[in-house]
Amino acid sequence: MKEIRIHGRGGQGSVVLAELIAMAAWNQGKFSQAFPYLGGGGERRGAPVQSFARISDKPIRLRCRVQTPDYVIVQDPALVELVDVTRGLKPNGLVLVNGAVVPAKLLNAGFRVYAVPASEMALKETGRGIPNTPMLGAFARVTGELSLDSVLAAVGQKFSGEIRRINEIAVTVGYNSAPGLGREGE
Repeated sequence: MKEIRIHGRGGQGSVVLAELIAMAAWNQGKFSQAFPYLGGGGERRGAPVQSFARISDKPIRLRCRVQTPDYVIVQDPALVELVDVTRGLKPNGLVLVNGAVVPAKLLNAGFRVYAVPASEMALKETGRGIPNTPMLGAFARVTGELSLDSVLAAVGQKFSGEIRRINEIAVTVGYNSAPGLGREGE
């Protein structure tokens, strides 16, 4: 089972990002789940939030927050200074940060860390700086856990019309801009 913890702020689409990860995994025939932790005030725009996703080849029986993630997605790089985003991250874990550069605090953290300027991409492609769909594309490419086709299908299941179209573009731009590492050992 792979566990993902997403750090963001209200209004950045962190809950939707977790849902899309789970939907994309389901589209690939995997078991999955997604859920938020708003933690007192998370329902406000700009307040720190966490959301979680799990992907597995077997049914998932856990129903708790992700404490030891394989992957961490940070939608607001300012949170790196406020929250220990790597808390519990498994050895050889991966952190994907929204931004043009990796925050200094994460440079020698002992994990694989990648930066993707998702807010800039989203603003250019959608007219809004909501980073979740470019981060989703980058997550799929960097981890190899999700195919681009399954992610685009999830976007199509979640959105319709023009919102669907611009988010499909944002996912594709995020996917194409990220390093294609794929799964370890492949």
